[in-house]
Amino acid sequence: MASLSTPSGDPAAKPLRTAILGYGVAGRFFHGTFLGSNPAYEVAVISTADPDRAVQAREDHPGALVIADPRTVVDHAGDLDLVVVCTPPSSHVELARVAMRAGLDVVVDKPFAPSSKEGTELIAEASQAGRRLSVFQNRRYDADFLTLRSLLEEGTLGAVHTFESRFEWWKPTGERSWKASTPVKDGGGILFDLGPHLIDQALQLFGPVSELQAHVRSVGNELGPDNTAHLCLTHANGTISRLIMSSLSALEGPRFHVSGTEGAWRTYGKDPQEAALRSGAGPGTPGFGQESEAERGELSIDGQFDPTPAGTGDYGRYYRELADALNTGAPVPVEPQDAVDALRLIEAAHRAPHTNLR
Repeated sequence: MASLSTPSGDPAAKPLRTAILGYGVAGRFFHGTFLGSNPAYEVAVISTADPDRAVQAREDHPGALVIADPRTVVDHAGDLDLVVVCTPPSSHVELARVAMRAGLDVVVDKPFAPSSKEGTELIAEASQAGRRLSVFQNRRYDADFLTLRSLLEEGTLGAVHTFESRFEWWKPTGERSWKASTPVKDGGGILFDLGPHLIDQALQLFGPVSELQAHVRSVGNELGPDNTAHLCLTHANGTISRLIMSSLSALEGPRFHVSGTEGAWRTYGKDPQEAALRSGAGPGTPGFGQESEAERGELSIDGQFDPTPAGTGDYGRYYRELADALNTGAPVPVEPQDAVDALRLIEAAHRAPHTNLR
C-alpha cells in the first residue's frame, strides 16, 4: 500500500495503483482522463462488461488489465492501492465495501449512496478498517463556482441573501441506459443525479440548512424517475438557496444568480471541462478548462455592470489533492460526511414538500 509518510510530490514516490470500476462517461472522462494524466497514479485495472467500452479502455490505458465483473477486483487487491467506483449508483455501496474489505482505499462517484443510512454505515466501516474514503464532487472545481467562491471570500457582494443555481437542459425523450429506469430507492432520478452537485455547492458556500421546501416531479412519465426538481433551502446563516434541476428546459436560465447587500453576480452556461473532455481534449490541451469570453460572469455593483475575468476549471485538482492525502495522511479533498449531509436533504425533498430541519 502507499506509504502515509511519503509526499506525492516526491519523485521517488511510487504511483498509486488504481482500479476504475465502470467505464461509461464518468469512468472514461471524469476519472480515467485525470488519473491517466497524473504521474502520481497508475491505472492498473478497469472494469466494464461492455465489449466496446473494453476496447476503448485498452486503447486509453494500454497497460491496464480489463475485467468484466467489478466484484472480482478483489482478486487483484495485492496489486492495487485505490479503487474508484463509478458504476450505476445502486452498486456504489456494495463495491466500496468489497474494495475496503480487501484493504484498499476508495473514491466513490456521486451519488455516494442510495440513502444517508447506507452512506453513514460506509463511513463507519471505512473508519473501522482504517481505509481512506472520499467522494468525487468534481463540481467544486468548476470554473464558475471557483470564481463565485473567490467573490464571496473577498466580500465583493456583501452578505448574500439569495443564491440561485441551475442545471437545466432539453431532453424531451428522456434519459438513456440505466438512468431511464433506475428507481429513486436505488439512487435514480434527476434529484439524485444533479442534487449532489447543487446541494453540495450550496452547503460549501453557505453552511447547514434549517428548512427545506421542495417540488420533485416526473413530468410526462408519472411512472418514471423524477425529471424536474425545485428546492428552496434556508441556511442557518439566513441565506436562501434556490436550486433548480430539469431535463425539460428548452431555454436555460442563469447557471448562477447571486444577490447580496453590496451587489449581484450571474453567469450563464456550464463549466467547459466536460464538453472539452468529450471532444478529446484533456489537461494537457492549451486552454483546457478556461471559460470563453461569452461564458464569463457579470458583476453589478452600484448600477455598474462589469464582466468578471474568465475562470479556469480544474477537475484534476481533486486527484492531486487526493494523492497528497493518501501519501501524507492529510485530509481527503472531499469528506464523505459532506455527501451524507446532501443525501439527507435529497431524502427530505422526496419525503415531504416542506420539512423543518431545526
